[in-house]
This record gives sequence, C-alpha cells and structure tokens, in this order.
Amino acid sequence: MLVLTRKLGETIAIDDDIKIVVVQIKGKQVRLGIEAPRETKIHREEIYLSIQEENKSAAESQTTTPKKVAKILRAS
Repeated sequence: MLVLTRKLGETIAIDDDIKIVVVQIKGKQVRLGIEAPRETKIHREEIYLSIQEENKSAAESQTTTPKKVAKILRAS
C-alpha cells in the first residue's frame, strides 16, 4: 500500500486520466474529489462489496435456472 500525505487543495494523479483532490478536511473526515473518465466506476468500498455480493448471488441463481428449464423441457 502506498501512503501519501496531502494538504487541502493538493492532488494525487493516477495514470494520465485520474486525479484525486483533497477538497475539505473537517475533524477526522477528509472530503475527496475524484476526476476520472465517465466509464471509470468509482464506489465507496462498502458499496463496491455489496455490488460484488449481489453479482455473485445473481450469477449463482442463474446457473441453476437453465438446469430447471432443461428438466421441464425434458418432461414435456
């Protein structure tokens, strides 16, 4: 893990097209602004993990559905 120290208004650059700016510091909270291409997906980690879990659940339920359909078709 890379750990950087930034002050209010300072920026971190990631590759050529992503910039993270320290917008506000208030007590123990830091507000960040992120400039990235529109196609770049950016989420808070807890939201990202929730999306991953939902995707995993959806993928697992989809793998059983074709089997059920095939069984129904064979019975016809």
